[in-house]
Amino acid sequence: MPDTTTWLTQESYDRLAAELAELEGPARVDIAKKIEAAREEGDLKENGGYHAAKDEQGKIEARIRQLTQLLRSATVGEAPESDGTVMPGMLVTAKIAGDESVFLLGNREIAADAEDLDVYPESSPIGQAIIGLAVGESTTYTAPNGRDITVEIVGVETFRG
Repeated sequence: MPDTTTWLTQESYDRLAAELAELEGPARVDIAKKIEAAREEGDLKENGGYHAAKDEQGKIEARIRQLTQLLRSATVGEAPESDGTVMPGMLVTAKIAGDESVFLLGNREIAADAEDLDVYPESSPIGQAIIGLAVGESTTYTAPNGRDITVEIVGVETFRG
């Protein structure tokens, strides 16, 4: 079974840890105050402010769970140096169904500043299929729509952010 550890740079880890601290502290307090203030306005059935605050609270709690899991399971440090083998943290150039594509194999959170860069998680079908492949090797994986897609690894380099 290939290694599917989520890799994060120290900068990404620190940024996400700070976001988590903000959400668990001030953001939770603020949303609780909004809910209480809206609750005091009366009938909750037709109280748009109350429902909006509850929706916001749900989003905050979901993000807290996501960040907690991510930070708990992440490997933090510099990206491994490329030896031509696909690993998490690598910038991969591949022919996917005949079209060349460049993407990061890893977590979207480490490419936050590179908004135009495609990111495929290690746990995705393509990620699972290509981990461990070397330049020049190819494989086929089944996409979520059920199609079999051929991927050929053209290049592998260390992601520098």
